[in-house]
Amino acid sequence: MDTETLEVFIEVMQRGSFAAVARRRGVAPSSVSRSVAALEQQLGLRLFQRTTRRLSATEAGSLYFARVQPLLEELQRAHEQVLDVAAEARGTLVVTAPVSFAQRVLLPLLPALLERHPQLHVDLRLTDAMVDLVAERIDVAVRLGRLPDSDLVARRLTGFDFVVCAAPAYLEQHGRPRRPADLARHAAVIFEMGPRRSRWRFRRAGEECEVEVSGRCVMTNAMAVRRCAELGLGVALLPRWLVAEELAAGMLAAVLTRYEATATDFEPGVWLLHPSRRYVPLKVRAFIEAVDQALRPRRSRERAQRQRGR
Repeated sequence: MDTETLEVFIEVMQRGSFAAVARRRGVAPSSVSRSVAALEQQLGLRLFQRTTRRLSATEAGSLYFARVQPLLEELQRAHEQVLDVAAEARGTLVVTAPVSFAQRVLLPLLPALLERHPQLHVDLRLTDAMVDLVAERIDVAVRLGRLPDSDLVARRLTGFDFVVCAAPAYLEQHGRPRRPADLARHAAVIFEMGPRRSRWRFRRAGEECEVEVSGRCVMTNAMAVRRCAELGLGVALLPRWLVAEELAAGMLAAVLTRYEATATDFEPGVWLLHPSRRYVPLKVRAFIEAVDQALRPRRSRERAQRQRGR
């Protein structure tokens, strides 16, 4: 590792652009990029998150910059400190996840994760919006459903299914729908999912149909939809992971169980996304492992269901 490489890295940190550093040094931007990449390769850490439109420093990059800028003569000590980031899961892990999934699935993972990694801190940002991971300096995102194309690294952990359900008291008063068309005479608690929010899809024996539902309650949060269903305000279409406990406790009852149901597509997934394929920090790997272990039973059930369907 040479001083020249470190000086290039410091300039990129200060200017926020490979091109700006290249213009000042009179070299091609690719030369600056290669120099930084060589430093990242030596460190085993990713110092910058890159997209075609944006360059931003990672937590490791900011830490390294803070150490080497004022004290180049302490290069070796700074180098060892940054490498320590890879030796143990430490620092702040920034995670974004949908509100309902985080509360039902992710939060119960935190005690064991933090006990296993005492130097790790978690910044969990709950939102149903699609956050820009690079711009917001987010380490890993949990996404549900079908993913749009992107430059992010995506890993599908498991699938999940949807359940049409209602409170037992509601069904006693209004009757149980026996086929999807019966929903026309029922009140629905609708989860706001864009222009198709009131159209539910069903499939049985390869035959699909779509039903227009209506109701007086529209929610932008799935947990609120579940609560309204529990209160007897109508029939709801929700992920099984969100209502499994309520179904088991008898607070909700599943209907139309002979049909597959969805508001989007019939093969939704739980995905973990992170910005880089080349360098995955240990703290990110630790989080992915924890979520993967938690979802392993669901994955086993999904495989069993596929085998039964063959």
